[in-house]
Amino acid sequence: MVALWRECGLLRPWNDPYKDIARKLTVQRELFLVGECEGVICASVMAGYDGHRGWMNYLSVSAGHRRLRIGQTLVGEVERLLLDLGCPKVNLQVRSENTEVLAFYARLGYGADAAVSLGKRLIPDD
Repeated sequence: MVALWRECGLLRPWNDPYKDIARKLTVQRELFLVGECEGVICASVMAGYDGHRGWMNYLSVSAGHRRLRIGQTLVGEVERLLLDLGCPKVNLQVRSENTEVLAFYARLGYGADAAVSLGKRLIPDD
């Protein structure tokens, strides 16, 4: 999984992906979807719902499996699972320079919200 995220450019030095996986497996693990192609992890997405909004993180598809609608299928499944939980809206974050991914989400009906993303680290991963 971590190798896939690395390939997709999702890793950042301030986030430990192993800790992210371990934390996700303790809460709403049914919202951590993994795609397998011929015995190899080729896609993933983490999602969550807090009773107000759903969130998607770590959507990834290996380079050799892109353009096969795997990402679209994962997003659709997350949306279905969140809707089943009564979730009215799903949010996600994309780095502004990642125009290819922004275009992908636009094709799926996602658009920029008039909001500024803020964050505060509660537990350092270093």
